[in-house]
Amino acid sequence: METLLPLATFAFVSSITPGPNNIMLTSSGILFGFVRSIPHMLGITFGFGVMLVLCALGIGSLILAVPALHVVLKTLGSAYLLYLAWQLRSMAFRQDEQSSARPMSFTGAAMFQFVNPKAWVMAVTGVSAFLPPVEPVWFAVGLFCLVFCAINLPCVGIWAGTGAVLRRYLAQPLWQRLFCAVMVLLTVYSAVSIWM
Repeated sequence: METLLPLATFAFVSSITPGPNNIMLTSSGILFGFVRSIPHMLGITFGFGVMLVLCALGIGSLILAVPALHVVLKTLGSAYLLYLAWQLRSMAFRQDEQSSARPMSFTGAAMFQFVNPKAWVMAVTGVSAFLPPVEPVWFAVGLFCLVFCAINLPCVGIWAGTGAVLRRYLAQPLWQRLFCAVMVLLTVYSAVSIWM
């Protein structure tokens, strides 16, 4: 069980650092508030948990080892992030202008994990370096996923909560436009950084 502390540390660092999920959750917190962003947060953690199981079964290593599949993942992930940046460019926070906008669903957030290269790298690295050496294997995989997901959910919640707090301070149109511009740039950067 001495591997649990390094696993918990890796899970925390990889979950709390900026990436596509956390940028999207900050935007969701600003646009829709914390409560309406909960399905998005739960979808991320659930989808990532499924990905961890698949990686423990060896599928993640196979995907990252096949260059064509890796290029497909990068293309889909960066295309989706560019689509989000395009959507964010003109969003305002006034209720009348966002009445047709909806937060990302549980299913959408879970599915996004499978085109998110950062999530694949986190999952493959985590499984290869921190899978507890206990028997039976299903118990090791379950323990690994439980620890990682238990740490991941509060981490992504911090990003949505930060967005919800910022929402209160972005009442003026100038600050709204400035923050939208920053979020668009960060989202575009995330899309480009997938290829670096």
